[in-house]
Amino acid sequence: MRQQEVRGKTKKVKGKVKEAVGILSGDKKMEREGSLQRAEGTVQEGLGVARRKVGEVLTNLGNAIKK
Repeated sequence: MRQQEVRGKTKKVKGKVKEAVGILSGDKKMEREGSLQRAEGTVQEGLGVARRKVGEVLTNLGNAIKK
């Protein structure tokens, strides 16, 4: 797992917690911020996964060319 994936997962968890606190406390602003942060984390994690997969494909392609 790459750093970008880890940062995305962390941001997603923080956002989920913030959103839950906002819901429980009735703070709509905090709820929205948490929801936005969770969405950002999901996108960041997805980009990290995509980058890793592209890297794996390129590595495999390079290895196949060497053979």
